[in-house]
Amino acid sequence: MKASTAGPGHLDTRSAGVFLHPTSLPSDFGIGDFGPDAFRWIELLSAADQRYWQVCPLGPTGYGDSPYQSPSSFAGNTLLISPRALREEGLLADADIASFPSLPAETVDARRVREEKERLFRMANERFTATAAFEAFCEAEAGWLDDYALFMVIKELCGGRPWYEWEDELRLRDKRALAGVAKVQARKVRYHKFLQFVFRAQWDQVKTYAHEHRVGIIGDVPYYVAYDSCDAWAAPEVFELDDQGRRLRLSGVPPDYFSADGQLWGNPVYRWDVIARDDYGWWERRLRRTLDLVDIVRLDHFRGFSAFWAVPAGSETARNGTWVDAPGAEFFSVLKKTLKSLPFIAEDLGLITDDVRALLRATGFPGMSVLQFAFDGEPDNPYLPYNCSPDSVIYTGTHDNNTSAGWYQSLPEDARDRVRLYLGCSDADFLDRFLRLAYSAPSRTCIVPFQDVLGLGGGHRFNTPGTGEGNWAWRFQWEMIEEWMLERVRTYTTVYGRNAAVKQPEM
Repeated sequence: MKASTAGPGHLDTRSAGVFLHPTSLPSDFGIGDFGPDAFRWIELLSAADQRYWQVCPLGPTGYGDSPYQSPSSFAGNTLLISPRALREEGLLADADIASFPSLPAETVDARRVREEKERLFRMANERFTATAAFEAFCEAEAGWLDDYALFMVIKELCGGRPWYEWEDELRLRDKRALAGVAKVQARKVRYHKFLQFVFRAQWDQVKTYAHEHRVGIIGDVPYYVAYDSCDAWAAPEVFELDDQGRRLRLSGVPPDYFSADGQLWGNPVYRWDVIARDDYGWWERRLRRTLDLVDIVRLDHFRGFSAFWAVPAGSETARNGTWVDAPGAEFFSVLKKTLKSLPFIAEDLGLITDDVRALLRATGFPGMSVLQFAFDGEPDNPYLPYNCSPDSVIYTGTHDNNTSAGWYQSLPEDARDRVRLYLGCSDADFLDRFLRLAYSAPSRTCIVPFQDVLGLGGGHRFNTPGTGEGNWAWRFQWEMIEEWMLERVRTYTTVYGRNAAVKQPEM
């Protein structure tokens, strides 16, 4: 079963793009959003001949403000809603906008942003009169929206406690108790539906503008969901939970050379046998929802679709886990019948075994190559460009990596020697050669984090795995950009055949 490669939403020709999560955009509201700067950003990508804009998951953030620890696999991150767009809709006044305090431009103070934006959102909600479009949205999305809105209301009523600490009738979803909350708290339930309606309407405008400028959106779906999520609360049968909602086994990865204890992530693991009985309906709905928002989806932790590491609940490390088979190719075959097209990128980094490689071949999905991982001195390193398959996406780094300049500066001298030897560069021109190497690689698609386009050091890193604070907060400002930076990207995109519509300049 091979994935279809036809259509504009697929990585079927040599192309290039930039990674930047929307929260990193400039704005006047302490966080990037779907306001004027998002449209200006798309114009920048188009002018630089970039075909793709890659983002992290667009859902609400959870622990540590991470988009990979979301309270819902289906909802959108309402902090991305633009107050300016709400003003244009007549839902906010100029005075409301002016009341927003000055927040840092270079980073996201998530707590302050949430407080201040929600203050404006509640004003907008009070002025909103339900429209036919709103009613149609609520009806079309009821399969997830009703549960999500109720989940958020109950969570607020319970002082923010995780769902598995709620009173029995709420935790275990007693129908009468839930109906009672929904009736008494109808205004609050409607508020959360209003926010999701606005999120979708504003994002659709951004996405349409991107398509008008020949820019596609690459999104992301985490493999696991957070334990404290509407997903686990509303569909406990999908996960290894007992009849009280307690986890039976936990997610993680086994011990390796770098960690004697492995990594204990703690997400509930899937009951794939239960999911399969419904023709994988839960996953189909989740992916269909994401594909409504983006054109291409990166499947995080792709190896989990072949087998996953499950650790007994109560364990303090991941040592005592076992490999558990997942449905693999059968899952994607069923998805192909229901979704018709599978525009996916497989995140195949980390511990990749023969069964995962076989699954990648069977699906035909492009995998990932990360240039920062290429320089261990081994000639068969799979991330060295001469070992990269054309059917792959090459990155200088990902959202979890240091910036390339920061990475290079952090290397020991012998590793920098290997990089300089391979690139034929000095310290001064490292980044230029590194970018050129990525764009020139055989991989059909090249994605560069915007920090690398700007040549920024490690202080501008977006996320450092294993650390709890200071992540997911970086933002750029327009004054950081110099025209030569964009011209370099535009030139390398053209010279290395990633913009077939443009004639290559003479060298």
